[in-house]
Amino acid sequence: MLNLSIKKTFLTFTFLICLTTFYGFEARFEAPVERMEAATATAAAHTEAPASELLNEGEYAISAYDNLIRRVSAEAGNDWRLMSAIAYHESRFTPDIVSNRGAKGLMQIMPVVARQFNVPQEQVLDPETNVRLANLLFNKIAQTLRLPASTSSEDRMSLILASYNGGIGHVSDARRLARYYGENPNSWAVVSRYLELKADPAYYEHEVVKCGRFTGYGQTRAYVHDVMKRYDKYCSITGLM
Repeated sequence: MLNLSIKKTFLTFTFLICLTTFYGFEARFEAPVERMEAATATAAAHTEAPASELLNEGEYAISAYDNLIRRVSAEAGNDWRLMSAIAYHESRFTPDIVSNRGAKGLMQIMPVVARQFNVPQEQVLDPETNVRLANLLFNKIAQTLRLPASTSSEDRMSLILASYNGGIGHVSDARRLARYYGENPNSWAVVSRYLELKADPAYYEHEVVKCGRFTGYGQTRAYVHDVMKRYDKYCSITGLM
């Protein structure tokens, strides 16, 4: 009976990790184009954030939330331009947007993420809280992946972004497959290939795979590519800012 209970607990824990894809990152949203085009104006007019944090058009390099994202990201040890690139692709800097799956705000934070960090749901749409949660989450993913120091910054960011979008459970599966087949589990090029293969039962039924089938490869690959491309653009715009 004791062994059966332990096994049941382990299976339940594994199921929850895969189901939430590390705090529910498969959730995305579809917003009207008109709303996206008006995102900057909405951000500048938003009153929930402290007025001192918002910048007027012509005073910011990326968005009206430059000051806020820069300050919060610096406190978390992250590059504010990368976090801004994530915000662009998640919400087009729209602070009050809510997806049909419940993801909220600038960084499209899922309710389960707020619960993970003990933040009340009613506070998630607050821009500073939203950005802070995204930074906490970004760092949590980085800690969980345990990438060696020798991993290139591009591979490191790509693997974290893939986890943010597609779920760390699936990314970890792909890394285990890469390791099993003698390839580099710290290379995004390698891991992305195994993420794609996780739609094939020959791979998602492999003994090292814990989270089963993955069908979101196309979306995750595009997300990583687009965020990294925009990050490069923001770096060019801001220089050493």
